[in-house]
Amino acid sequence: MPHCGSARVCVGASAVSARPRNGLSLSPVSAPRISTIRSAAAGEESMHLHLQDPPRAANSPFFEPQSWKKAAIAIFAAMQVAAPFSDWNFPVANAILYSPDTKVPRTAEVALRRAIPVITPTMKAIQEPLENIFYLLRIPQRKPYGSMESDVKKALKIVMDGKDTIISSIPEEKRATGQELYNTLVDEKAGLPALLASIGEQDADKVSIRLASSLDVIAQIELLQAPALPYLLPAQYQQLPRFHRLTGRALVEMVVKKGDNTAFTVAAGQGPQPQGTIQVVLDGFSAPITAGNFADKVLKGFYNGVKLRTTEQAILSDSAQQDALPMEILPSGEFQPLYKTTLSIQDGELPVLPLSVYGAVAMAHDPSAEDLSSASQFFFYLYDRRSAGLGGLSFEEGQFAVFGYATKGRELLSQLKTGDVIESATLVSGRDRLVYPQAPS
Repeated sequence: MPHCGSARVCVGASAVSARPRNGLSLSPVSAPRISTIRSAAAGEESMHLHLQDPPRAANSPFFEPQSWKKAAIAIFAAMQVAAPFSDWNFPVANAILYSPDTKVPRTAEVALRRAIPVITPTMKAIQEPLENIFYLLRIPQRKPYGSMESDVKKALKIVMDGKDTIISSIPEEKRATGQELYNTLVDEKAGLPALLASIGEQDADKVSIRLASSLDVIAQIELLQAPALPYLLPAQYQQLPRFHRLTGRALVEMVVKKGDNTAFTVAAGQGPQPQGTIQVVLDGFSAPITAGNFADKVLKGFYNGVKLRTTEQAILSDSAQQDALPMEILPSGEFQPLYKTTLSIQDGELPVLPLSVYGAVAMAHDPSAEDLSSASQFFFYLYDRRSAGLGGLSFEEGQFAVFGYATKGRELLSQLKTGDVIESATLVSGRDRLVYPQAPS
């Protein structure tokens, strides 16, 4: 019989080990513990599925090596004929483990694009069929180009028919830029018609490149249409002066330096460099208080000269302060963020800004309470599919306030070590979106 600790679910000779959801702990006043995942059974540092060979007598004619596994497979096949998977009933609470949402964003660019609040139904109707093609491209071998063609034709028709609605939804002072973007979207050589031609050629690489380009144009139009937050903050946070809020997107540029005077290898292929630059997009649409607090600290030079500490899963700023923020997470399908609460991934709750993306930027937990975020200590999350759950989601998904992503210089993250330094952090854009509320007199 295989050993089954409390962190396991065992079926016969098979065992699936699962780590607790709240095992990752980031505290500004303690050594970084992000790489330590608690488990009831010693040595269980990752989810795994294994089969154990039963003991047998030497030279036994009844058990050839692996023969019991072959028998198990045969039995399983017979069970499938009698009761196919469609007739099996899995508990709803475990659905995320067995059949996860395959449309969870896997890159910073996709996550940020999908986090833009859609102001007009027309833009949503254009974006949805194109986003669907991303997942159709994941299908191995024979790809459904017919379905892709239908999706693009549907989106292109909406673009052509909805031109007036698209342009009129952009503030007047930005409509000239919006018109240029619209022209790009319908351009025969660079827009949706070019994407349609690539699908006709059944060239998956061209389809992927042109699809990303078209969706990027759509995202830029949506950003023009969303000049402010589409919701009000809770009353208890609106008037507190220390709760600055970011009412849109901002860009932060960090210059990092090796603490031991060694060099970085940059993606541009320029050879070893004494410094590296990491760009972070802050998303105030999904985390206005958390992103606003971070942008304010960048403006004040708070992170200049701050040292970094690294673990297997994260890079933490060594920047502790006593102030705390309410944990702020916007769940998918919700209109505004939740405060001082975490999400239950097992119950199907997923954040708009997932942690399960390499280079996600989030605030550490405040040591005083799990429902509070540190006001100063942030970390880059080094997502690794190999150490994630069966659905490809981090075991800590929905437990931290993610407020942005590293979009450029991500190759530097794996090169950072404890003792390296943020030489400077600069707010490149978005200063006009940063709001400082006034306390009532």
